[in-house]
Amino acid sequence: MAERILIVDDHPLFRRGVSQLLADRFPGARLGEAANIAEAAAQLQTCAWDLVLLDLAMPGGSGLDLLRKMRNEPKPPVLVLSMYPEEQYAIPVLRAGGAGYVNKAAAPGELLAAIERVLGGGKHVSAYVTELLVSDLAGKNERARHELLSSRELQVLRGLASGKTVSDLARELARSAKTVSTFRSRILRKMAMKTNSELTRYAIQHGLIE
Repeated sequence: MAERILIVDDHPLFRRGVSQLLADRFPGARLGEAANIAEAAAQLQTCAWDLVLLDLAMPGGSGLDLLRKMRNEPKPPVLVLSMYPEEQYAIPVLRAGGAGYVNKAAAPGELLAAIERVLGGGKHVSAYVTELLVSDLAGKNERARHELLSSRELQVLRGLASGKTVSDLARELARSAKTVSTFRSRILRKMAMKTNSELTRYAIQHGLIE
């Protein structure tokens, strides 16, 4: 039976590149695409996909939030394919029910190997993430404060720490300034901070911005 793989990403060129890679590796596969959370939700209702390749930051919501919503429902395995460093998101993705995490900078061979592993019923966990999981289970890692944030809140944190204003982020995220201000208030409360300067220092110390 041919594989049915759904690619969820808001960049058309990236979707096309991944589709071509999959078409070469899995001749005859049914490949679907979604550019945002709403399209992804619709596609999940119309087809029994064997695998979903899911980006994290997209219009209409975050991939991590979608993954959490899918957690208690019958669903295909989800392999997250994102630009963010795996040390920041791999474990949250696994905790949310994901089958693995691959950085977009990975070589095509690594992505294909991860896809084959997940299609075979396994999970894709890199050696580095395995070390993080072992340390976490051993109680060696104190949970970083930014792990308490949703993916959208973390996106706002990154923007504020990079010097962007609430208005800048409102335009970038296609949200109102009031909504972004609400995100900022939640971030400050969750991280026990009071100013953007504190957020910036924290983000630099934890490698959240360059």
